[in-house]
Amino acid sequence: MLQQLEKAIGYEFRDKSLLAMALVHSSFSNEHKKEQIPNNERLEFLGDAALELASSRYLYEHFPDEPEGVLSRRRAAIVCEPSLAECARTVGLGRHLQLGKGEEKNNGRERDSLLSDAFEAVIGAMFLDGGFTVAERFVRRFVMEKMTDKPVYSDSKTALQETVQSSLTDSICYELLSEEGPEHDKTFTVEVKIGGLPYGTGSGHNKKIAEQEAAAAALERLKTETQSRQ
Repeated sequence: MLQQLEKAIGYEFRDKSLLAMALVHSSFSNEHKKEQIPNNERLEFLGDAALELASSRYLYEHFPDEPEGVLSRRRAAIVCEPSLAECARTVGLGRHLQLGKGEEKNNGRERDSLLSDAFEAVIGAMFLDGGFTVAERFVRRFVMEKMTDKPVYSDSKTALQETVQSSLTDSICYELLSEEGPEHDKTFTVEVKIGGLPYGTGSGHNKKIAEQEAAAAALERLKTETQSRQ
């Protein structure tokens, strides 16, 4: 199993236990407390820092004329939860995750939050195993070169607000649909409505992320509707 993933990510670990740990969700370790199996949260923390530095250097080098504010917005669009989940899917990360029974039942292998966290954990594991150069090479190949052309928005909520204000007179509101999971790992699902009509839903570790995903979904729907009328 680990060999398949190593082949997909283009890196062979010297310490296989680091990669194995990167794939363990907290729900799995909580169900196996007697075995004291460490989860991937600490590696995720480390990977997040390595990802920020690697992505920042890539953008600094490839967009020499852009000011700091634009670079920050571009980076935010690239390393957001949905984008990282998409990158995780390209290497088939979901099928390698170690999940608890509840997460398995609730289709956790396809949840953006779990995939993006595990993806960052893999980056952290690479950093510890091979150093920053290895982690940076992975980030450039699987994140930056694939996602750099994403639209640059300060955030999806702002973009949606600007879109609606420019072409519609309807109001926008966000409604919390559900709040699931343990206190340390909740998943929030939010629906955005335009003029009282549902236009998109999103999920995330907190309400802000869920609202951003819902706004992104609404933007895609508005784009499709506009194209269909042309």
